Amino acid sequence: MSKTKYSDKAQDKVGKVMHEFKEGKLKSSSGEKVTSRKQAVAIGISEAKQEGLKVPKKKKD
Repeated sequence: MSKTKYSDKAQDKVGKVMHEFKEGKLKSSSGEKVTSRKQAVAIGISEAKQEGLKVPKKKKD
């Protein structure tokens, strides 16, 4: 079984975003409070990509 590999810094970035989400301080681009765990992870991955960190490509179906 193969796991996708994220860089340590990318994992830290997602961890920080998840911490914000758990505290209720994470906001989406529209300014609304994020209530979905999946959306919070997506935001963390997106921010990591913007910083140029190693993030695997989206899995194809």
